[in-house]
Amino acid sequence: MGARDDIQQLGKRIGEAIIGQEGMIERLLLGLLSNGHLLVEGLPGLAKTRAIKSMAKNLDAELSRIQFTPDLLPADITGSEIYFSEGGKGAFQFQEGPIFANLILADEVNRAPAKVQSALLEAMEERQVTIGGKSHVLPDLFLVMATQNPIEQEGTYPLPEAQLDRFLMHIQVDYPDAASEADIMRLVRSEETNAKSNNHATEKLAQDAVFAARKEISAITVSEAIENYIVALVMATRYPDKVDKDLAKWLQVGVSPRGVIGLDKVSRAHAWLNGRDFVTPDDVQATVHNVFRHRLVLSYEAHAGGTTANQVIDRIVELVAVA
Repeated sequence: MGARDDIQQLGKRIGEAIIGQEGMIERLLLGLLSNGHLLVEGLPGLAKTRAIKSMAKNLDAELSRIQFTPDLLPADITGSEIYFSEGGKGAFQFQEGPIFANLILADEVNRAPAKVQSALLEAMEERQVTIGGKSHVLPDLFLVMATQNPIEQEGTYPLPEAQLDRFLMHIQVDYPDAASEADIMRLVRSEETNAKSNNHATEKLAQDAVFAARKEISAITVSEAIENYIVALVMATRYPDKVDKDLAKWLQVGVSPRGVIGLDKVSRAHAWLNGRDFVTPDDVQATVHNVFRHRLVLSYEAHAGGTTANQVIDRIVELVAVA
């Protein structure tokens, strides 16, 4: 079985536990393949936590769940140096925090103040944690999936743009359809019935399969025309007045260079996952919303008029020609 078959099998297993959220599952796999972090936004009960738990169950990876609250401290995430005494001698030793797992669920990340949110910055970008002047390297397989609730604003702290930019993709999760809701009821009912009899160990996908997939994705062909198309989409967010007068009114700040890199990575992963060894405009358009959505700063006029980031990206895709 090849790397693509392994990853598709992983997605199938996750899909057996998550019904009606195929888009979120695909984005979760794309984040894993692209070695990037995910910000997942959706109403309560839409299987955000269940999705990352299901991935950890079927992948040979350690999962840490961090519940972000206003009283959380940075050391609760990163770990700290603790004084140990033995045989009349004492020394400080570093005690690893939950950030040192492979898969990190940062649940309701916007409920903690900026000081705590910033504890994730170095870990997400540099893949290391520095405590007491010494750097501690994080695992090779490392993915942060942060969740936030879009309807509750009381007691929350909006994520700063610098932290948002460190997320590869911003995934918006919506309600499942009516048929899926019925299937969800049956699935939970079945799990409750079979809870005691389902004690056999699940065969887990080895981390090497993920690394092999990433190696294949790095060899995916991106033509000069596709590169120019990605750059053109980004430039349309930075200089909207050259593209459309409405865009110029809606956009205040465009996509950063991380957006260019991210769209290239995710487009290649999307092409690979769909069995191609080259990127097409469809791959770019299928992933551009997730990569751009959280990197755009909309103007006051856009907010006042009810214009969303998705609508702005739709307009950009409509206007920017494929090279």
